[in-house]
Amino acid sequence: MWGGRFADGPAAIMQQINASIDFDRRLYAQDIRGSQAHCRMLAAQGILSPADADAIVAGLDAVRAEIEAGTFPFSVAFEDIHMNVENRLSELIGEPAGRLHTARSRNDQVATDFRLWVRDAIDGMGQALTGLQAALIARAEEHAATVMPGFTHLQAAQPVTFGHHLLAYVEMIGRDRGRLADARRRLNECPLGSAALAGTSFPIDRAHTAAALGFERPMANSLDGVSDRDFALEFMSAAAICAVHLSRLAEELVVWTSAQFRFVRLSDAFTTGSSIMPQKRNPDAAELVRAKTGRVIGDLAALLIVMKGLPLAYSKDMQDDKEPVFEVADTMELSIAAMTGMIGDMTVNTQVMAAAAGAGFTTATDIADWCVRELKTPFRQAHHVAGRLVKLAEDQGCGLEDLSLAEMQTIEPRLTESARAVLSVASSVASRTSFGGTAPSRVKDAVAAARRRWLEGAQP
Repeated sequence: MWGGRFADGPAAIMQQINASIDFDRRLYAQDIRGSQAHCRMLAAQGILSPADADAIVAGLDAVRAEIEAGTFPFSVAFEDIHMNVENRLSELIGEPAGRLHTARSRNDQVATDFRLWVRDAIDGMGQALTGLQAALIARAEEHAATVMPGFTHLQAAQPVTFGHHLLAYVEMIGRDRGRLADARRRLNECPLGSAALAGTSFPIDRAHTAAALGFERPMANSLDGVSDRDFALEFMSAAAICAVHLSRLAEELVVWTSAQFRFVRLSDAFTTGSSIMPQKRNPDAAELVRAKTGRVIGDLAALLIVMKGLPLAYSKDMQDDKEPVFEVADTMELSIAAMTGMIGDMTVNTQVMAAAAGAGFTTATDIADWCVRELKTPFRQAHHVAGRLVKLAEDQGCGLEDLSLAEMQTIEPRLTESARAVLSVASSVASRTSFGGTAPSRVKDAVAAARRRWLEGAQP
């Protein structure tokens, strides 16, 4: 490839550290697509003859067919996917293959291939996240009125509905889709034509290749075109935030499936047993989703560190950009699929959830709100009344709703039977009718709105 300058071949260890074909072969479809677009542009500009262009395009189709059939002779000697494809093209069609690289460098070639690959990965991840949202929305509709304890600090706080809880994750995943869509818009500029770093003296048409590859426009600066990896970092950043959301939901599944909670049950499809304890049903799929978040965050950190000290334009360090990106895409594909499966698979123990919803004096805020509404008590004073009622119930070993009116009136004489009525879990949940609240009526509306926003063609 550069034999005109170098008299001797590389040392074995140099060849080993320099080669990337073992992982960048995943770019083959994008590489061939980019090369064919470049070839057609060169022909349209009169830089290549029509005969040479036809031979190159047909030869690249043959190379793609060999790769997809598993018969392509990948070789470390040719370093990467770009040179492997070009070498095989030369074997297939001869001299015209050597004209393909006119007005192009591997620098802008790989930048283009990589952008195309990340764009495809974003599209795939967005589709998978839409499927996860659909699963969450379906379960939220099913459990719009299923009561459960809502937590802060993992302590019982106020009753909520399970549907409302699940819809919180629909919103998180929606923002993840939005971040991916934003990243896609920003990456959708074409580096091809930047050449090594300074552009080219050939009369190329960069708008032609950009349009052929589905980009919005050519990148405006050739130095930026070959050296930018913001698009990969932004994809990984969005993926890392999404992975954190998946991890939080996975953690809740781990807690909810425990014998101490028993809120939900996962089937044999998403659990494993123990080699020594025959009674165990371990939520391993959820635990692995939780664990893989660390890998995604680590891959993001790895590429940030690779890029942080690089001057313009291209440096060989950037060969190490692809493996972390590939791993992030693979990990997220697996994690999203596992989470979607678990949401659809889980059996909800509504009776246990309902029993737990009132434990821990979760309706104490309701009595404070009643004092504000009915007695016109300042909230801070009402909060104090509710706190004293909690202390009374705690001392007597009963729930707030088990206190008699006479007992409650020892704390606040103006309390009435209507005050006692707000202490039930059902009353508490039903009263939360503010927009975005947990009342079953609101949850049903939110389910319908979520379907319209996220599942019926609307873009985030």
